[in-house]
Amino acid sequence: MTQNQPTSVLLVDDQPLLRMGFRLILEGEDDLHIVGEASDGADAIRQVRELNPDVVLMDVRMPVLDGIEATRAITTSGSGARIIILTTFDVDEYAFAGLQAGASAFLLKDVAPSELIQAVRVVASGDAVVAPRVTQRLLETYVRGAARPAPAAAPRDPLLEDLTPRETEMLEAMAEGLSNAEIAHRYFLSEATVKTHVRRILTKLHLRDRVQAVVYAYETGLVVPSNPDY
Repeated sequence: MTQNQPTSVLLVDDQPLLRMGFRLILEGEDDLHIVGEASDGADAIRQVRELNPDVVLMDVRMPVLDGIEATRAITTSGSGARIIILTTFDVDEYAFAGLQAGASAFLLKDVAPSELIQAVRVVASGDAVVAPRVTQRLLETYVRGAARPAPAAAPRDPLLEDLTPRETEMLEAMAEGLSNAEIAHRYFLSEATVKTHVRRILTKLHLRDRVQAVVYAYETGLVVPSNPDY
Protein backbone atom coordinates (compact mmCIF):
# COMPACT_ATOMS: atom_id res chain seq x y z
CA MET A 1 0.00 0.00 0.00
CA THR A 2 1.28 3.48 -0.89
CA GLN A 3 -0.04 6.89 0.02
CA ASN A 4 -1.85 7.12 -3.33
CA GLN A 5 -3.46 3.69 -3.20
CA PRO A 6 -6.49 2.66 -1.13
CA THR A 7 -6.10 0.05 1.60
CA SER A 8 -6.97 -3.34 0.11
CA VAL A 9 -9.18 -5.60 2.25
CA LEU A 10 -10.03 -9.30 2.06
CA LEU A 11 -13.29 -10.40 3.75
CA VAL A 12 -13.29 -13.90 5.29
CA ASP A 13 -16.53 -15.26 6.78
CA ASP A 14 -18.71 -18.27 6.06
CA GLN A 15 -21.87 -16.14 6.22
CA PRO A 16 -22.51 -14.31 2.92
CA LEU A 17 -24.80 -11.74 4.54
CA LEU A 18 -22.07 -10.66 6.95
CA ARG A 19 -19.57 -10.34 4.12
CA MET A 20 -22.08 -8.26 2.20
CA GLY A 21 -22.63 -5.98 5.19
CA PHE A 22 -18.91 -5.42 5.73
CA ARG A 23 -18.44 -4.79 2.01
CA LEU A 24 -21.18 -2.15 1.92
CA ILE A 25 -19.66 -0.37 4.93
CA LEU A 26 -16.05 -0.41 3.78
CA GLU A 27 -16.59 0.29 0.10
CA GLY A 28 -18.33 3.52 1.05
CA GLU A 29 -14.90 4.90 1.95
CA ASP A 30 -12.62 6.24 -0.79
CA ASP A 31 -9.47 4.97 0.92
CA LEU A 32 -10.69 1.37 1.37
CA HIS A 33 -11.11 -1.26 -1.36
CA ILE A 34 -12.45 -4.83 -1.11
CA VAL A 35 -10.27 -7.08 -3.26
CA GLY A 36 -11.90 -10.43 -2.48
CA GLU A 37 -14.08 -12.63 -0.29
CA ALA A 38 -13.49 -16.10 1.18
CA SER A 39 -15.84 -18.44 3.04
CA ASP A 40 -13.25 -20.59 4.82
CA GLY A 41 -9.69 -20.41 6.10
CA ALA A 42 -8.13 -22.47 3.32
CA ASP A 43 -9.59 -20.18 0.66
CA ALA A 44 -8.43 -17.17 2.70
CA ILE A 45 -4.82 -18.43 2.62
CA ARG A 46 -5.03 -18.92 -1.15
CA GLN A 47 -6.51 -15.46 -1.77
CA VAL A 48 -3.97 -13.74 0.48
CA ARG A 49 -1.23 -15.35 -1.61
CA GLU A 50 -2.87 -14.30 -4.89
CA LEU A 51 -4.26 -10.86 -3.97
CA ASN A 52 -1.77 -9.64 -1.34
CA PRO A 53 -4.32 -7.57 0.64
CA ASP A 54 -3.24 -5.00 3.23
CA VAL A 55 -5.88 -6.10 5.77
CA VAL A 56 -7.85 -9.33 6.28
CA LEU A 57 -11.11 -9.40 8.25
CA MET A 58 -11.01 -12.98 9.55
CA ASP A 59 -13.88 -14.95 11.09
CA VAL A 60 -12.88 -17.55 13.71
CA ARG A 61 -15.34 -20.42 13.30
CA MET A 62 -15.44 -21.62 9.68
CA PRO A 63 -15.53 -24.93 7.80
CA VAL A 64 -12.50 -26.58 6.17
CA LEU A 65 -9.98 -24.49 8.17
CA ASP A 66 -10.76 -22.18 11.08
CA GLY A 67 -9.64 -18.57 11.32
CA ILE A 68 -6.97 -19.23 13.95
CA GLU A 69 -5.06 -21.72 11.83
CA ALA A 70 -5.55 -19.57 8.74
CA THR A 71 -4.16 -16.57 10.63
CA ARG A 72 -1.13 -18.56 11.78
CA ALA A 73 -0.47 -19.79 8.24
CA ILE A 74 -0.72 -16.30 6.77
CA THR A 75 1.45 -14.56 9.35
CA THR A 76 4.17 -17.23 9.21
CA SER A 77 4.21 -17.22 5.41
CA GLY A 78 5.91 -13.84 5.29
CA SER A 79 2.78 -12.07 4.04
CA GLY A 80 2.52 -8.40 4.90
CA ALA A 81 -1.25 -8.69 5.39
CA ARG A 82 -2.49 -7.55 8.80
CA ILE A 83 -5.34 -9.59 10.23
CA ILE A 84 -8.34 -8.47 12.28
CA ILE A 85 -10.11 -11.34 14.04
CA LEU A 86 -13.93 -11.20 13.97
CA THR A 87 -15.90 -12.81 16.76
CA THR A 88 -19.38 -12.82 18.30
CA PHE A 89 -18.30 -12.43 21.93
CA ASP A 90 -16.24 -9.61 23.42
CA VAL A 91 -14.28 -11.97 25.68
CA ASP A 92 -13.43 -14.93 23.50
CA GLU A 93 -10.55 -17.35 24.04
CA TYR A 94 -10.47 -17.99 20.30
CA ALA A 95 -9.94 -14.31 19.64
CA PHE A 96 -6.97 -14.26 22.02
CA ALA A 97 -5.61 -17.36 20.30
CA GLY A 98 -5.87 -15.36 17.09
CA LEU A 99 -3.73 -12.59 18.55
CA GLN A 100 -1.18 -15.16 19.64
CA ALA A 101 -1.24 -16.59 16.11
CA GLY A 102 -0.26 -13.18 14.73
CA ALA A 103 -3.47 -11.18 14.30
CA SER A 104 -3.19 -7.44 14.85
CA ALA A 105 -6.60 -6.78 16.40
CA PHE A 106 -9.99 -8.22 17.25
CA LEU A 107 -13.48 -6.87 16.62
CA LEU A 108 -17.03 -7.86 17.45
CA LYS A 109 -19.22 -8.75 14.49
CA ASP A 110 -21.80 -6.20 15.60
CA VAL A 111 -19.20 -3.41 15.59
CA ALA A 112 -20.48 0.05 14.68
CA PRO A 113 -19.67 0.99 11.07
CA SER A 114 -17.48 3.91 12.13
CA GLU A 115 -15.46 1.67 14.48
CA LEU A 116 -14.98 -0.96 11.76
CA ILE A 117 -13.69 1.66 9.35
CA GLN A 118 -11.36 3.15 11.97
CA ALA A 119 -10.07 -0.30 12.98
CA VAL A 120 -9.15 -1.17 9.40
CA ARG A 121 -7.33 2.14 9.00
CA VAL A 122 -5.48 1.81 12.30
CA VAL A 123 -4.38 -1.77 11.65
CA ALA A 124 -3.32 -0.90 8.10
CA SER A 125 -1.15 1.92 9.41
CA GLY A 126 0.40 -0.20 12.17
CA ASP A 127 0.68 2.94 14.25
CA ALA A 128 -1.08 5.28 16.69
CA VAL A 129 -2.70 2.85 19.15
CA VAL A 130 -2.25 -0.72 20.33
CA ALA A 131 -5.49 -1.76 18.68
CA PRO A 132 -9.20 -1.04 18.84
CA ARG A 133 -10.45 -0.59 22.40
CA VAL A 134 -12.05 -4.02 22.62
CA THR A 135 -8.69 -5.68 21.90
CA GLN A 136 -7.22 -4.07 25.00
CA ARG A 137 -10.08 -5.52 27.07
CA LEU A 138 -9.36 -8.96 25.62
CA LEU A 139 -5.69 -8.63 26.48
CA GLU A 140 -6.53 -7.56 30.03
CA THR A 141 -8.74 -10.60 30.46
CA TYR A 142 -6.68 -13.35 28.85
CA VAL A 143 -3.10 -12.17 29.13
CA ARG A 144 -3.57 -11.19 32.76
CA GLY A 145 -5.19 -14.56 33.39
CA ALA A 146 -2.31 -16.34 31.69
CA ALA A 147 0.15 -14.36 33.80
CA ARG A 148 -1.53 -15.36 37.05
CA PRO A 149 0.35 -18.62 37.75
CA ALA A 150 3.71 -17.42 39.13
CA PRO A 151 4.79 -15.21 36.21
CA ALA A 152 8.12 -14.53 37.93
CA ALA A 153 9.08 -18.16 37.35
CA ALA A 154 9.02 -17.71 33.58
CA PRO A 155 12.53 -17.65 32.04
CA ARG A 156 13.59 -14.23 30.78
CA ASP A 157 13.71 -14.05 27.01
CA PRO A 158 17.32 -13.35 25.93
CA LEU A 159 16.01 -10.96 23.28
CA LEU A 160 15.03 -8.55 26.06
CA GLU A 161 18.73 -8.04 26.76
CA ASP A 162 19.04 -6.39 23.35
CA LEU A 163 16.73 -3.56 24.41
CA THR A 164 18.17 -0.37 25.84
CA PRO A 165 16.74 0.85 29.17
CA ARG A 166 14.73 3.48 27.26
CA GLU A 167 13.35 0.89 24.85
CA THR A 168 12.34 -1.29 27.79
CA GLU A 169 10.43 1.68 29.21
CA MET A 170 8.74 2.19 25.85
CA LEU A 171 7.71 -1.47 25.67
CA GLU A 172 6.23 -1.32 29.17
CA ALA A 173 4.29 1.82 28.20
CA MET A 174 3.02 0.11 25.05
CA ALA A 175 1.83 -2.79 27.22
CA GLU A 176 -0.28 -0.30 29.17
CA GLY A 177 -2.02 0.55 25.91
CA LEU A 178 -0.57 4.05 25.65
CA SER A 179 -0.53 5.74 22.26
CA ASN A 180 2.60 7.36 20.82
CA ALA A 181 1.33 10.77 21.92
CA GLU A 182 0.72 9.55 25.47
CA ILE A 183 4.15 7.93 25.67
CA ALA A 184 5.76 11.11 24.34
CA HIS A 185 3.97 13.17 27.00
CA ARG A 186 4.98 10.82 29.81
CA TYR A 187 8.68 10.75 28.92
CA PHE A 188 9.00 14.31 27.52
CA LEU A 189 9.86 13.07 24.04
CA SER A 190 8.66 13.96 20.56
CA GLU A 191 6.25 11.59 18.85
CA ALA A 192 8.82 11.06 16.10
CA THR A 193 11.31 9.84 18.71
CA VAL A 194 8.72 7.47 20.18
CA LYS A 195 7.95 6.07 16.72
CA THR A 196 11.66 5.41 16.21
CA HIS A 197 11.85 3.57 19.53
CA VAL A 198 8.77 1.49 18.65
CA ARG A 199 10.22 0.49 15.27
CA ARG A 200 13.49 -0.55 16.91
CA ILE A 201 11.68 -2.58 19.57
CA LEU A 202 9.63 -4.47 16.99
CA THR A 203 12.75 -5.15 14.92
CA LYS A 204 14.85 -6.36 17.87
CA LEU A 205 12.09 -8.63 19.20
CA HIS A 206 11.06 -9.89 15.75
CA LEU A 207 7.46 -8.72 16.24
CA ARG A 208 4.94 -7.65 13.62
CA ASP A 209 3.18 -4.80 15.37
CA ARG A 210 2.21 -3.16 18.66
CA VAL A 211 -0.40 -5.76 19.61
CA GLN A 212 2.21 -8.49 19.32
CA ALA A 213 4.51 -6.36 21.50
CA VAL A 214 1.83 -6.13 24.18
CA VAL A 215 1.22 -9.90 24.16
CA TYR A 216 4.99 -10.45 24.29
CA ALA A 217 5.46 -8.10 27.25
CA TYR A 218 2.90 -10.01 29.33
CA GLU A 219 3.86 -13.51 28.24
CA THR A 220 7.55 -12.98 29.00
CA GLY A 221 6.76 -11.58 32.44
CA LEU A 222 8.23 -8.16 31.61
CA VAL A 223 4.88 -6.68 32.63
CA VAL A 224 3.09 -8.31 35.55
CA PRO A 225 -0.53 -7.24 36.21
CA SER A 226 -0.81 -5.49 39.55
CA ASN A 227 -4.44 -6.56 39.81
CA PRO A 228 -5.01 -9.93 38.11
CA ASP A 229 -8.66 -9.96 39.11
CA TYR A 230 -9.38 -6.80 37.15
